[in-house]
Amino acid sequence: MDHATGRYHRQMLLPEVGELGQDRLARGRVLIVGCGALGCAQADMLARAGVGHIRIVDRDVVEPTNLQRQTLYAEADLGKAKALAAAERLRAVNSGITIEPIAADVTSENARELARDAGVIVDGTDNFETRFLLNDVSVMLGVPYVYGGVIASRGMAATFVPGGGPHATPCLRCVLPEPPPAGSVPTCDTAGVLGPAVMIVAAQQATDALKVLLGRHDLLSGTLLEFDLFGNTRRRLRLADLVGDRSACRCCGQGRFDFLDGGLAAAAQALCGRNAVQVTPPPGARVELGALRERLSAHGPCALVGPLLKADVDGGAKRYGLTIFPDGRAIISGTDDPAEARSVYARLIGV
Repeated sequence: MDHATGRYHRQMLLPEVGELGQDRLARGRVLIVGCGALGCAQADMLARAGVGHIRIVDRDVVEPTNLQRQTLYAEADLGKAKALAAAERLRAVNSGITIEPIAADVTSENARELARDAGVIVDGTDNFETRFLLNDVSVMLGVPYVYGGVIASRGMAATFVPGGGPHATPCLRCVLPEPPPAGSVPTCDTAGVLGPAVMIVAAQQATDALKVLLGRHDLLSGTLLEFDLFGNTRRRLRLADLVGDRSACRCCGQGRFDFLDGGLAAAAQALCGRNAVQVTPPPGARVELGALRERLSAHGPCALVGPLLKADVDGGAKRYGLTIFPDGRAIISGTDDPAEARSVYARLIGV
């Protein structure tokens, strides 16, 4: 702790922090899942605040389209693993803390291990499957989960506190029992994203993560924040008002961890000799091919061919061929890497 240098002096003037609080932050451990726009801003703020151990997990590489809003990266980082490039920058920002980068896909197989010693889980992801997985881990391990999302000029944020304490909240699955159908929700790649909206959500998330690490759960709002910067709207909804009987929740009410157990997760399998990967969504998934065609058309030629949607799209670093079936299954050509294919699926199809 470098109190003597005054690095954290302005922060320690806050009565909610002080010297004891700064010591708590120095001992704090954060898991940030996803180091895109949200993850970059979250990690930067938490590193500058002096959080002692920041574990960053991301499966992607830096692409030119990231530079508009992903603030830890520069042109020299293009093609690098995001987790590693982010760690390099954060170590230059604050050499007195530990940055642990992990360039990996977060799955039901590794999620518990990644969160094993975290005091708070911070969401920087771009898909609902991973968010539901993190919610399962949060409830199972009793670790608060700080959710956030940004599309176009709209943002949302909420902090879910598991358990039965005085500041506990419903979980994400109480509020949203199932992920939305594939293709039904816009993504940053199909609807765009406004950089300032990212900063608002990330600032809310980073603040809530600091509250958790300071042991000040009483300062959490227990609300879902929604706003639209271009629409000039903003509202907060109490999480407790968004759900009925919490005992009916499959996750926190019934203790069923469907995504952590792998039963509702999307699967990706390389197709032998084809430089292609088949991504299969959870059972019962459906995709709205007509609506998806409209969104993907901005990225390249798209056409409905019988019951299938075929597209040749710009994925940022390279082009991919997509063949999408009505049940949400997709064959993604242009890669034989399952993690890369899952990322493309999440960014362009939306699960």
